Amino acid sequence: MVPRVGQPAPPFEARSDDGRPLSLAALWGQWIVLTFWPGVQCPPCPEAQALDRAWPEFGALGAVLIAVSRDTEAHLAQLRDRCGLGYPLLPDSGRVVARAYGVGRPWLGRETGHTFLIDPQGRLAAHWPRVTSADHLTDVLAEVRQRQTPA
Repeated sequence: MVPRVGQPAPPFEARSDDGRPLSLAALWGQWIVLTFWPGVQCPPCPEAQALDRAWPEFGALGAVLIAVSRDTEAHLAQLRDRCGLGYPLLPDSGRVVARAYGVGRPWLGRETGHTFLIDPQGRLAAHWPRVTSADHLTDVLAEVRQRQTPA
């Protein structure tokens, strides 16, 4: 089941494709953009590079961008090298993190991506389901900016 906005984000502990440990608890205090890529051996280079171009903008807002894929560590390392990526890639071939976030169920017969925005206190602030490209990153950036602006 997909967790609801306003609820605590499901905890995770994993290693990025370069062997660094990543956990929700270690990232508390920062905005976290957790994006799940659909299928195996996704995305193609242009989509992965679109995330890479947005990565510095997220960083300037104090947000961490993490891409989760059910690809293997080796495949993600190849993708990183081939596409020149700098943001963390989280291999989830056992689908532990994906299951915790309710990701991976087909929609209209096709698996799609999801993006979650997690606030500095570890709660889900927003969810973009059925993501099929990196085009939604503008919306994610706008959401982070809006939530950081004092009322």
